[in-house]
Amino acid sequence: MENFVVSARKYRPQEFDTVVGQSHITDTLEHAIGENQLAQALLFCGPRGVGKTTCARILARKINERDGSTSEDNFAYNIFELDAASNNSVEDIRELTDQVRFAPQVGKYKIYIIDEVHMLSSAAFNAFLKTLEEPPAHAIFILATTEKHKIIPTILSRCQIYDFKRITIEHIQQHLQQIADKEGISYESDALYLVAQKADGALRDALSIFDRLSTFTQKNITLAKAAEVLNILDYDHYLKIVDLAQRNKIPEILFAFNEIVKSGFDPHIFIAGLGNHFRDLMMAQNPQTLALIEAGENTRSKFSEQSRNWSVQQLVDAVEICNHADINYKNSKNPRLTVEIALMQLSSLTAAQGVSKKKNS
Repeated sequence: MENFVVSARKYRPQEFDTVVGQSHITDTLEHAIGENQLAQALLFCGPRGVGKTTCARILARKINERDGSTSEDNFAYNIFELDAASNNSVEDIRELTDQVRFAPQVGKYKIYIIDEVHMLSSAAFNAFLKTLEEPPAHAIFILATTEKHKIIPTILSRCQIYDFKRITIEHIQQHLQQIADKEGISYESDALYLVAQKADGALRDALSIFDRLSTFTQKNITLAKAAEVLNILDYDHYLKIVDLAQRNKIPEILFAFNEIVKSGFDPHIFIAGLGNHFRDLMMAQNPQTLALIEAGENTRSKFSEQSRNWSVQQLVDAVEICNHADINYKNSKNPRLTVEIALMQLSSLTAAQGVSKKKNS
C-alpha cells in the first residue's frame, strides 16, 4: 500500500511566491536577499500554521543557492534545524554556539533555524545572547515562535522581527480550491469556506480538516457533510429556525430546537449562533455591509433573500433577545428554558407587527 502524505506536507510551499497570505514578509525577504541586506538574526513570530517554519526553510535554501552551497541534486548544505521545544537546555545552546564558531566548508553561510524558540530556558537564553549580538560573519540565525511575549527583551532587541498574520478566510478557501482541483476532488465552495472559517487563520489546520473531509466524503465535499464532520450547525439550520420565527410557528420552532439539542449541540452555542445569524441578516439588508458577512457566495444570497422578510427594527430586537439569552444562560437555573423563552419572543416579533397593523386599520 502506498504511503499517504498529508496535504500540509505534500503542498508545503517551496518558493516564496507560493506562500499563502504573507506577501508583506515574502516580498521583504526576497528584496533583502536580492540587495544583500539580510540581517544576521531574524525572528519570525505569529500564530500556528501560518508559514513561519516554511518561510525559514525557503529563506535558508535561497541563501544557499545564492552562495553556491547546494549539490547537483539541489541538496542544500549548511542548514541546521534545532527544535527548542525538546532541546531547550543551556548545554544544547552551548553545543550550538561551539559549532557556530567554525566557518562552513562549502559556500559562504551557515544558517541556523531554531523553532519554538520561546521554549528555551532562561539560562539557555542568556548563553545565546552574546552569539546573537555579535555572530560570526558566516552565521545567520532564523528564530521562529508562536509566543513572542515569552522571549526576553534582550533577545528581541538583537533580532529583525517579522510578524506573520492570520491567513484570511478567502486566501485559505482559494488555496483549498486549488488543491481540490489538483487532487480531482469535487466540492461546494461554501463547504470549503466553512473549513477555512473553522481553521481560524491557520492554513495547516485547514489542510488537516480538508484531508479528513475528503476521506469521509469519498472526494465529494458538500456543505452538509462538512458541517457534520466539523460538528457545527450549518447555515440551513438557522435559516429554517428564522423562517419559523417569522411565521410565528412557536410549537414548530421549539420542536426544531429540541431536535438540535438531541443531535448533541450545546444550546448556549446555538443561541449565540442564532444571534450572529440575525446580525448577518441586518448586514444582508444593505449592499454596502454585505461583505461583512463571513459566509460563501451561495449562503450570502440566501441571507439576502431571508432579510427581506424582516424590518430593521425587528432584526435589532432579535439580536437583543439572543444577546440577553446568551448573557443570562450561565446564570440561569434552567438554561434550556432561557433559550426556549428567547425563541418564543423571536416568534412573537412579527406577530406583534401584524396586531399593530390590524389596530391601525
